[in-house]
Amino acid sequence: MAKTEGRTLPSELGTVKIADEVVSIIAGLAATEVEGVASMSGGLTGGISEVLGRKSFSKGVKVEVGTEEAKVDIFITVKYGERIPDVAWDIQESVKKAIETMTGLNVSSVNIHVQGVQFPKQENEEAETAEVAEETADETDL
Repeated sequence: MAKTEGRTLPSELGTVKIADEVVSIIAGLAATEVEGVASMSGGLTGGISEVLGRKSFSKGVKVEVGTEEAKVDIFITVKYGERIPDVAWDIQESVKKAIETMTGLNVSSVNIHVQGVQFPKQENEEAETAEVAEETADETDL
């Protein structure tokens, strides 16, 4: 879970505090917008949140925010057929740009952890339907 400390920005009128959770949400949203990302892998706590009906935009994201820089770890599932290095590079660029633009933090690293590959549901369903049709045809031929 992200820390709640965050980054404090001094200004003429006071201070602005950016919570680590905000950086996690920015990174998560930027990552999910990349073509080829099937889902974010949140692990056990992310799965429990979804069962309870909560949608967490920081699911699958771990951040370490310092005073001037941020380190990000992103855990994803890639769509079958996508080139994993290309998806990872696109995520790194997207996340770095989003965090730096929105918070002013320097992003020192964006580490991508591919947790799995998601296969298309339609192909699986078609294969099962074809198997059932073949079994039915074999039974009627007898």
